[in-house]
Amino acid sequence: MVLTKTLRLAAAFVGALAISAPALAAGDSHGPTIERQDWTFAGLFGQFDKAQLQRGFRVYKEVCAACHSMNIAMRTLSQPGGPGFTDDQVKTLAAEYKVKDGPNDAGDMFERPGRPSDKFPPPFANKNAAAAALGVAPPDLGLIAKARTYSRGFPLFLLDPILTYQEHGPDYIYALLNGYSKDDDPNWNDVFPGNKIGMAKPLSDGVVEYTDGTPNTAKQYAKDVTAFLMWTAEPTLEARKAMGLKVILFLILFASLLYFAKKRIWENVAH
Repeated sequence: MVLTKTLRLAAAFVGALAISAPALAAGDSHGPTIERQDWTFAGLFGQFDKAQLQRGFRVYKEVCAACHSMNIAMRTLSQPGGPGFTDDQVKTLAAEYKVKDGPNDAGDMFERPGRPSDKFPPPFANKNAAAAALGVAPPDLGLIAKARTYSRGFPLFLLDPILTYQEHGPDYIYALLNGYSKDDDPNWNDVFPGNKIGMAKPLSDGVVEYTDGTPNTAKQYAKDVTAFLMWTAEPTLEARKAMGLKVILFLILFASLLYFAKKRIWENVAH
């Protein structure tokens, strides 16, 4: 009886937190409002949208790669769970880049066409060169979706593990890319701490031409490139979730077998 009352109180408390969560998230006590987005890869059964990943890669290649490096191998683009490029497409893409290699027999370094096993060449030779050209060295984007987050405040941070909400990084990046609100100050960002960011507004309508009929808008670019950056940060996400589901099903089956075995063994034993 006491246990039942305790469970009811706990359920009521969690329900009250869930109801109050939107109001607290929209308040000013935890900084700028960052809305939770609808991502295909969210949740226990989430998967990446291959078409979206391909569009996101296009945005990275044509816009972001001018300043930001991405420390992943190009062959990853053709691996399962990713954008779904073919091996031939990756070979053609890799050949567009020049990669420094060597030394050769004469002891000299040389440039050659890229290979799928190569990582994406960085836009600058080193961080010092990037800082000299841009004022500050831009971060590598390979793990940026996992490296960035934001405070959701109480009680949301308690509910997130229960609701399997793990998309703090993508939500933050999407909000950041759409946080440029002052036309007279291209470095003002509503989401970035301090509101002054070293990166001027990178996306605008029509800057990238999609060929699949998807709207060529800044918000769509931000959505697609954010999904792509989430994939670069965790390219095995789909495999991880599939394995996790198998483990959960196994544990349920194992617990059921243990329960019935215990019941069968002890059912005729006097207590």
